[in-house]
Amino acid sequence: MDSILSVRQVTEKVKQAVEARFPYLWVQGEVTNLSRPSSGHVYFSLKEGEELLNCVWFRGQQKDEAFDPLTGEVWEDGPRPSAARSMENGQTLICAGHLTVYGARGQYQMIVDFAQVGGLGLWHQEFEALKRRLAAEGLFDAAHKRPIPREPKRVAVVTAPTGAAIRDFIRIAGERGLGSEIRIYPTPVQGEEAPPRIVEALRLAGADGWAEVIVLIRGGGSAQDLWAFNDERVARAVYASLVPVLAGIGHEIDHSITDFTADYSAATPSHTAQLLWQERRTFEQYVDGMELALTQAIQYRLETLSNSLEHANRALTLLSPLERLRLQEEKLLAARRRMDNALDARLTQDSRVLERLSLRLASAGDQRLQRAQQTAERAAAPLPSLGRILGLRQEHELTRLELRLRSLDPFEPLKRGYAMALAEDGSFLRSVHQTAPGRRVTVALADGQLVTTVDDIAPASPTLPGDHTR
Repeated sequence: MDSILSVRQVTEKVKQAVEARFPYLWVQGEVTNLSRPSSGHVYFSLKEGEELLNCVWFRGQQKDEAFDPLTGEVWEDGPRPSAARSMENGQTLICAGHLTVYGARGQYQMIVDFAQVGGLGLWHQEFEALKRRLAAEGLFDAAHKRPIPREPKRVAVVTAPTGAAIRDFIRIAGERGLGSEIRIYPTPVQGEEAPPRIVEALRLAGADGWAEVIVLIRGGGSAQDLWAFNDERVARAVYASLVPVLAGIGHEIDHSITDFTADYSAATPSHTAQLLWQERRTFEQYVDGMELALTQAIQYRLETLSNSLEHANRALTLLSPLERLRLQEEKLLAARRRMDNALDARLTQDSRVLERLSLRLASAGDQRLQRAQQTAERAAAPLPSLGRILGLRQEHELTRLELRLRSLDPFEPLKRGYAMALAEDGSFLRSVHQTAPGRRVTVALADGQLVTTVDDIAPASPTLPGDHTR
């Protein structure tokens, strides 16, 4: 049992062997999986073909370089910033350091002391060359981009059927989409067989014209994991798709050739679902707003109709024959009051004159009394006739006003054999041009109405109907 080692013992022995065998070395490779966490350390991998070497460059070792670490040449223009600040995926980097074993994962890795940029890696060069060529052909032009439908009912999803990307997409679609149908076209999304399979899935998704939009998604990963979406075949298939393509590949920092040729590129697979469907509470707020607007519109309409009805009622009252008769009656009553007041005033004045004359007669002698009495009698003689004259005048004026009122009554002539013709809307017919054959006409008589239809219209005749005199 002494030969059985614990995991920790095995890791420690491997670590000692690796560190003893590679105390210091220089390694060249293409940078990939670059990460800069808040700690200030830099994590990345050096890649050559399919082989990877994990590296860590601790913050304390990221010092500005006063000399070339390869040749020992001192820089004439002063120290240069550490390559840790400017390194990026796709660069060829020459690193100096030592190998060790990271016990938590049981993986060997390189602890970097110095690094110098050696140029762009082969994969990155191929990426840039393909990007420039497709851009020159117009595959990235905004004029070719088609709008992505909002709230689509039929969505085709091209992705791996078991990945986290499709699970996140379906979850968010279930939270947001209202009655949408999703069809999944399964395909591998990494490896050598992925590009042709993705091309075929895109063709099938757009072949029958069922889908409103094609969603091409893949979760995050290393540059190698996402390299299938930098394949020219995939890029051209996306560009040639008959249905708009929404791409959501990797994370926000990941950019592929497919992102540039798609009609729209989302930051992540989850973001594609968020772009297609709004949150349901947005619709609830929209419905609430529409309900409020409709209520306000109905209230405003009712107030407008009420005001119009009130205005029409006032206008109808002022134009009514009954109202005009009432006003004339008020004028007649006012005239009678003025006549009575005038008569009372005249009688009062004459009575005062008689009183003064009586006083004068009482103070004079018999002769003067007799003369005064005669004068009074002569003065009083015309009073009865004057009263009768004034009364007759007022009666004549009253009779004249009554006759005028009767002449203004539109229904008074009906008693003398006349009739009034009314159109279908109730308005008076004053001309034959206000109606036409076939229309309904109401004829108002003194004792009722006749509803008839116009058969013919004859021009005005110099003689009345029934007048046969010459």
